[in-house]
Amino acid sequence: MKKIQTTFWALAGFLLIPFAASAQGIAEVGGEGAGRFGELLGDILTLTNNILIPFILGIAFLFFVWGMFRYFIFGGANDEAKEQGKSLMVYATLGFVLIIVFWGIVNLLASSTGLATDDSGGDPVGRVDNVSIP
Repeated sequence: MKKIQTTFWALAGFLLIPFAASAQGIAEVGGEGAGRFGELLGDILTLTNNILIPFILGIAFLFFVWGMFRYFIFGGANDEAKEQGKSLMVYATLGFVLIIVFWGIVNLLASSTGLATDDSGGDPVGRVDNVSIP
């Protein structure tokens, strides 16, 4: 049964590769075929990059500081509080790493699909369609 499932998922993956390759032009921001869907994806990307990820990083930083507080202040004579503070700092550090990795994956997918925009929210990075050469 396990072999059948593995074969099925491998076959499904190979069959979906052409769809992923043909989807290259669908999500272009400002392209003729993108329309409202491209704008929606661009807005989701902007929300994720400018609000969601920094907010989660701030929460992870607060957890790290709280773990330090529990380790150094509360854990002076209490070994259990020290251990809890240490584990909280380890989990917060792991959270930092996972958030940064997620942020990198989001930006990699955005730049590979043409959704990455400059900081001003204008044209996608690398586009020079509207530049006039004298």
